[in-house]
Amino acid sequence: MDTGVTMPPPEVVQLMTEGDIHDCQVTPQGSNYTYFACVGSGVSQVRVVYKPCKGEAPLWDFPGGTLYLREYLAYRLSEALGWGLVPYTIVRDGPFGVGSVQMLVDAHPQANYFTMRESHREALQRLCAYDVIANNADRKASHCLLGPEGRLWAIDHGITFHWEYKLRTVIWDFAGEAVPHDIVRDMARLAERLASSGSFRDEVAGLLSRQEVDAFRRRLEGLVEHPVFPYPGPRRSVPWPVF
Repeated sequence: MDTGVTMPPPEVVQLMTEGDIHDCQVTPQGSNYTYFACVGSGVSQVRVVYKPCKGEAPLWDFPGGTLYLREYLAYRLSEALGWGLVPYTIVRDGPFGVGSVQMLVDAHPQANYFTMRESHREALQRLCAYDVIANNADRKASHCLLGPEGRLWAIDHGITFHWEYKLRTVIWDFAGEAVPHDIVRDMARLAERLASSGSFRDEVAGLLSRQEVDAFRRRLEGLVEHPVFPYPGPRRSVPWPVF
């Protein structure tokens, strides 16, 4: 099963937190500046994806300079649920300023959501529920990666957690189906944590606006109370391009 937290070994955590970020190569895709980079040197280095705040293109509907924080919160949400969908991600300073730094997945180059929809059905059900509660506005097929040992990974979560409904995804296969019990159980546990004081609740409150926090809780509690995967809404429900 593709679940489990994604915290790497302590030495890798320390390296990603304290090591020098270098060899930054800008990626050609996307409207924001995103870099493939390395942290550390020699045999002690980790390949990462570095998304600096300064490289974020302005959006009319998301507060400026917040996309890298949403990338980080997307990882924390995955871990809080115990689903291990998002690669290890931190926030730190780098050559182009503060930003999110995420471990690079050594992904199969031909794999995407459409090639995995049958072989990874259970993991994709979790990802589908995850995108609903994170309010993911950009789940493209290429944002679903096939990592080593056949594990599903999900990346690119900069435009998430908006207070307005903005779900745009290629994962509509489960629309109208009941959410599996184990997924509902994990979401219910998280809802309980958000209802009482604690580190994750405090972390969410420190990264999102009050309006966004309230909307996040409503989405989570709503899916727990009515555990059915939603249908596409009247607004645009699929990202463009789909890959």
